Amino acid sequence: MLTAYDAPSARLAEAAGVDLLLVGDSLGMVVLGFSSTVSVTLEMMVHHTQAVRRGAPETFTVADLPFLWAHEAPEAALRAAGRLIQEGGAHAVKLEGGAEVAPLVRRLVAAGIPVMGHLGLLPQTVLVTGGYRVQGKSAAEAERIVADARALVEAGAFSLVVEAVPESVGRSVARAVPVPVIGIGAGRFVDGQVLVYHDLLGYGVGRAPRFVKRYAELDAVIVGAIRAYADDVRSGRFPEAAHAYLPVEAVPGEAAGPGSDAGA
Repeated sequence: MLTAYDAPSARLAEAAGVDLLLVGDSLGMVVLGFSSTVSVTLEMMVHHTQAVRRGAPETFTVADLPFLWAHEAPEAALRAAGRLIQEGGAHAVKLEGGAEVAPLVRRLVAAGIPVMGHLGLLPQTVLVTGGYRVQGKSAAEAERIVADARALVEAGAFSLVVEAVPESVGRSVARAVPVPVIGIGAGRFVDGQVLVYHDLLGYGVGRAPRFVKRYAELDAVIVGAIRAYADDVRSGRFPEAAHAYLPVEAVPGEAAGPGSDAGA
């Protein structure tokens, strides 16, 4: 699984054969320049999900239910998730939280909305936790994450994302539940992996978390290309004749251009 936030990124991911796409609320940080995912609204999620679906019409797409919606009244949360499906075109929604959101998972699934859970590091709680820290490091925390995984699956979640936990915790979750467990910083012993598009490509994000493997360094490529363009414009090397639209026939009365043999 890979995140995507617009039609071009989705189109490229689909061309590469990615199995699932996630329209993550991480778009707030890697696309919109926010400091966390907390500022991302439902309207933003619907807008970006629509773009991703246009770019990757054949790929199963999951959209994040943004900050606070999982803790709204059940009817309001149901309507929000429904918008991501009906208007956004998502095939499923992902929501953060453990046993406390299991009743909502059950309600959404009963309404026909597939749900992917999200355990471990929960970016939407960063204001409470005080930062992006590895979760499940103590035995008690690890047991709670496994218990939360069971609760979400019992409520009807078809898959789980587990983020930033020790490898042993990722393995324990994968063994504890009968649904696919997708890791992001959860080690080798889960069923699948997800990375943020920009992290994978080295595109506009700076330093990446430890769990990220960079497959390209696009920042240097893009800056180099833009610099070459600016230099060419300033020096007059761009545009050249090959980049100009020329008339098929001479335009009557047109002044002679550079290089013409016409005299006064």
